[in-house]
Amino acid sequence: MSQQNPLNAIVGYQEALAQKEMLEKTGNDFKTLGQEVANTAVQLHPKRIGLTVTAVLVDTASTSTLRLKRTNGEPLPPFCAGQYVNLFVNINGVHTARPYAISSSPNQRDFYDLTVKRLKGGFVSNHLIDEVKVGDSMASTGPMGNFHHQPIFHGKDLVFLAGGSGSAPARSMLLDLVENNKDLKIQLIYVNSFAEDVIYEEQLQELAAQHKNITVQQYVTRPEAGYSGPTGRLTALRLGELLGDITGKMFYICGPTPFNEDCSKHLTALGVAGRRVRIEVNGAPKHPDASLGWPAMANKADEVTITVQGQGSYVTTKGEPLLNSLERNGYGTENACRSGECSLCRVKVISGNVFNPPEARLRKSDRSFGWIYSCVAFPLTDVELML
Repeated sequence: MSQQNPLNAIVGYQEALAQKEMLEKTGNDFKTLGQEVANTAVQLHPKRIGLTVTAVLVDTASTSTLRLKRTNGEPLPPFCAGQYVNLFVNINGVHTARPYAISSSPNQRDFYDLTVKRLKGGFVSNHLIDEVKVGDSMASTGPMGNFHHQPIFHGKDLVFLAGGSGSAPARSMLLDLVENNKDLKIQLIYVNSFAEDVIYEEQLQELAAQHKNITVQQYVTRPEAGYSGPTGRLTALRLGELLGDITGKMFYICGPTPFNEDCSKHLTALGVAGRRVRIEVNGAPKHPDASLGWPAMANKADEVTITVQGQGSYVTTKGEPLLNSLERNGYGTENACRSGECSLCRVKVISGNVFNPPEARLRKSDRSFGWIYSCVAFPLTDVELML
């Protein structure tokens, strides 16, 4: 019996195949279509999307979901459940951006839902929650990222470990499973500090109650008096009890950096191979001085001078990511992930020393020629940069 072609799961594959076969019969090929192919690619993978806020949905006291439609009225680009967009904002004259996972279903292309959790002292999250209103115009990149299910490699038995707003991509994956009646099993283990911070609580529990291939297990680490649900942090022992046999399971981890690191260590202790774990990084380390390799004598509060070659200088601290300080002082560079993966924010170090944490996925050639990823690079001395 011949195996089903996995490419059939790709939207538009059969139509493209039929068109290819028709062109082959006439002695033609796609080269004759000229700019049409390029135009189609731009529509599917645009650099910028004009967006309008059509709803602001209050999820919890610390979380809101922005519902965004395309300003020109066209359908939004397709995406895989788990992917993100980089949302561009202008806050009091500072042009910056932050990546947010799309929490809505990939079957819904009329809008994207971006779920934003307030961070203490957060520059962008507080602005989005407190200032953005229905009718506001915004812009984003097209969908991107590799944090999504790949059926050929990941199998059908999925485990999602979510902390806080890490439930956003999990929600998209669950909705995709249900709406497309996928032959998958998803176990969501969801951890929050406080019961009042649990996002999509009713919807997640309802999905689990209605679909036998969905399991949702929720934990609160700082329960208030009277809370009766499961409590405590995830440990290797607890995970082992929840997971049972790990054979064939694929793991997705999304949450604050300490949560991600702890979950990764626990899975390693349980014998889960690294190739069976996908981790979605949420920005630069909040405490770079706690990262592996940070110099013992470096104080993240110390001030340093950043010189942008041929343009000017400014003062920042060792503990602020270079991209953040560049934007804050009127400079900047193209960026998307802001977590050291996409490499769009590369800048060249002319002089001085910077700290590149483990999150920085620097290529060997970048290291050899002094290029860094400014979104996760921290200046240890006075630095001169070429943008």
